[in-house]
Amino acid sequence: MRPFVSLPQNDLWERQRVFNLILLDVFEQHLQQWKDHQERVERLFEQRIGDLDHRTRHLENFLRQGLDEVMRHDDALFGRVDRKLDRYRRETDELAGLLRTALAQGPEAEKGLREADTDVSYIDFEHRFRGAEQDIRDRIRVYLPRLCQAAPVLDLGCGRGEALALLEAEGVECRGVDPSSAMVRYCLEQGLGVDQKDALSALAQTEPASLGGVVSFHVIEHLAPEDIERLVRLAFAALRPGGILVLETPNPLSVAVTAGSFWLDPTHKRPVHPEALAACYEQAGFTGIERLDLRPYPEEERLPQIPLDGLDGQNRELADRLNRLRDELDDFLFGYRDYALVGVRPDG
Repeated sequence: MRPFVSLPQNDLWERQRVFNLILLDVFEQHLQQWKDHQERVERLFEQRIGDLDHRTRHLENFLRQGLDEVMRHDDALFGRVDRKLDRYRRETDELAGLLRTALAQGPEAEKGLREADTDVSYIDFEHRFRGAEQDIRDRIRVYLPRLCQAAPVLDLGCGRGEALALLEAEGVECRGVDPSSAMVRYCLEQGLGVDQKDALSALAQTEPASLGGVVSFHVIEHLAPEDIERLVRLAFAALRPGGILVLETPNPLSVAVTAGSFWLDPTHKRPVHPEALAACYEQAGFTGIERLDLRPYPEEERLPQIPLDGLDGQNRELADRLNRLRDELDDFLFGYRDYALVGVRPDG
């Protein structure tokens, strides 16, 4: 009986052995697949880490370049400020020398010094800080379409007469007034019609409804608020229906103006906010009030933009957001150097 019993038992062991071999083979296949998958995951992970590291380095370089550009811009600005301060120190030393000489020579020399100082204050100051006469005429050209049909025009505080010369060249009847005898002499030498008067007196003495235009460039910042209101009311009375009032002044919405260039002129009292000036126009009766933003700062004096060329994906989006923030900050810091308000006296 033993041989007959052992045969089935041997067959059972053989089948178990074959099953075990098959199971081991399947296990090895799955193990290999798992290893292959793990290797793919590791390669993908390393690739993603490499991409992230590359983007991080690119972003660091990008931000570093932007910061370097801002620092270079700031260095250039501080360099210009230092040069201006050096020039002011030299001029202060020269004036101090003149003052010491005048005090040493007595009353007659002091009188001569006052006369010389008037010329510096009204003529040399204009040349040095206001700009060349041709540059001023070019700036005023923006008003010609409005003023060519507004004769006669009265220019309050006409200075060197740039607006008068420009209007006369266009055939527009005009005259000017200025409180400075030096400025009046300068204009008369050029054949311009100018009287020595202050703006308020000139308007008060003007026949009502006799003018087509009243203009004043960079004068109201020298006046007290109540005098600005009076000037606007007197201008309204002097203009005929349809006549226009144009007042130009430094722009207080620009930090670079209110914290810097505005105070170059020691006779400036305070900046005039455009909304406050518009309220004066409205109270006086003007309509069609329009604000003109003038003389933007040149690009080389403004905050630098981040170039978008060569950027993609998140880097481009980040740079674009930084540029939008730059635009808001740049408008706040710089923007326009001057503005003008134009108002019309309505009919009736």
